[in-house]
Order: sequence, then structure tokens, then C-alpha cells
Amino acid sequence: MNDQPVDRSQLEKIVEAGRWAPAAGNQRTNRFVVVQDSTTLRLIRLFAPGMFQHPQAVILICIDWSVAEVNQFAETDPSPYIDLGATMQTLMLAAHAIGLGSGPVTSFRKEALRVILNLPSNLSPEMLICIGHPAPKSKSQLPMRPKKRVTWQSLTDWEHFKD
Repeated sequence: MNDQPVDRSQLEKIVEAGRWAPAAGNQRTNRFVVVQDSTTLRLIRLFAPGMFQHPQAVILICIDWSVAEVNQFAETDPSPYIDLGATMQTLMLAAHAIGLGSGPVTSFRKEALRVILNLPSNLSPEMLICIGHPAPKSKSQLPMRPKKRVTWQSLTDWEHFKD
């Protein structure tokens, strides 16, 4: 990602898309915290070893456990985490659709983010989405390619699993 700022209006479009992500029982257990302040971003990076990028913005996806409780989600119900994944994908696709790059980060100290962002106890920080303008790629920056080409056909079986 380069150091060009991300417009607030672009971030608003991304989180607007996020509200349309599928949700179990349409209960919306996800909450977002959008961070653009450079000092706060540096603090987050200190406690997020998985954040290799230098994003111009971050969207933190939290699970609101008070919503899960009111809607009687069992403690063992995976729905809030499934919703988290669907929301992550929706946010990243929305970023891509408007020409921004994005990347998910789950390697961070939750309690540190709770303090840095002043999160209430009902919100659990679960995933950071780094947002920025893509940097031009050089050959040395190209992503690793699988040794064997992965196609939808190589990932799909019909009627039953075949070896």
C-alpha cells in the first residue's frame, strides 16, 4: 500500500457495504471502528504483529456480544464468527470495487486494542481490515504462485467425493 490518504467517503462506502453482509437471523452482531489517525494506526501496529502493511486506514470488526445475548445465541453458536467472515469478505470486495487494496489481520493483542480504541466490554475486537491505495507491483513483490494451477474444477467434485 502506498501513503496516499483514503477519503472518508470511500471508507463510508466500504462500511455501508459491510452492513449488507449476510448475518445469522439478520441480527447484526458486528460493529465497526474505523481508524485513520496516523498516531492511532502506529499504536495499533505496535500490538499487531500480523500487520505487515502500512495502511492509511483500518476497519476493526468487533462482535457485539450484547446483541448475541439479547438474541439468545448460545455460547457455542458459531454464527457470530461466521458472520464475521462474511463481513470481512464483503468489506474487502467493496474496497476492491472502488480501487482500494485491503488485507485482513487477526494477529493482534485484543486487550491492547480495547484500550487504544476505548472499546466497551460488550465489544470483542476480532479482525482488522487494512485499507489503502495499492502500491505499484514490481516483480519482486508479486504474490507467491501455487506450483500447480488451482482451478474451480480441481476444487470441486460432483455428486460424491472422488479420489
